[in-house]
Amino acid sequence: MYAEGSPCVAVDRVAMRYRVASTELPVQTNTRGHLWLSRRRSPRSNLVTVKALNELSLVVGRGESLGVIGRNGSGKSTLMKLVSGQIRPSSGAVYASSTPIMLGVNAALVPDLSGDQNVVLGCLAMGLSRDEIDHSFDTIVELSGLEKSIHLPMKSYSSGMSSRLRFAIAASVDPEILLVDEALNTGDAQFADRSKRRMDELREKAGCVLLVSHSVETITEMCTRAIWLDKGDLIMDGPPQKVTKAYRDFTRHLSKGNNVSASKILEESRANLVVTEVMERVPGLRKSEANGHA
Repeated sequence: MYAEGSPCVAVDRVAMRYRVASTELPVQTNTRGHLWLSRRRSPRSNLVTVKALNELSLVVGRGESLGVIGRNGSGKSTLMKLVSGQIRPSSGAVYASSTPIMLGVNAALVPDLSGDQNVVLGCLAMGLSRDEIDHSFDTIVELSGLEKSIHLPMKSYSSGMSSRLRFAIAASVDPEILLVDEALNTGDAQFADRSKRRMDELREKAGCVLLVSHSVETITEMCTRAIWLDKGDLIMDGPPQKVTKAYRDFTRHLSKGNNVSASKILEESRANLVVTEVMERVPGLRKSEANGHA
């Protein structure tokens, strides 16, 4: 499902596989039928295939804020890297109407520099002119909530303070497509209110936001739609309240050891999923390539 507005992002039958080294030794059987581990004087790592993301398709329309939830290792960050163009999918293709801005990637900051110097550096890295930076500076600092600390070295910031500064910089350029990966879970209620207002502004300007979070509260409060990933599979796609409720029930049963009940919720949610069909050439979108956009 997606909004009636024209699409900003289209993920077409995308899958991601990694070939990584494993130190696990192969198990063999000797002539006496006993198991033994094959060992060499110079052991070499075995290459194994890791399925980070199984084939999925989805479209994110203008004016949408899409929340992405799931357990660790479910493929959330992999999906964000694919959409941002950091990595190339093993199969399928990603299309975008403009270059997505990945929070914490385009705004690469330097710990030894002060907060205000990092604002300038991050904005320059995203293509803003000095005049544009001067015009936006006060707004960025206000959004970050770091007025009292903006002249201190960033290495003196807490992780929450650093996340707030990165979000404020990334959101300063009015990106059409903004990707946020766990950066809003700072425990700061005032910042949560400010960042939600900023995300609403971006959506109202015909943009879209993709937000990864472990917090179901963040997803329900800040998103108009949510998807649930589990072990690389797309399980559910729909209204945030409905998706987060199913996910919360699933994790609650798992935590209590009720694996059968948890599996039932997972399979029922997957069975009700309507698979998105993406046209080979999506009007208004360009194919996203690794390390850049065509």
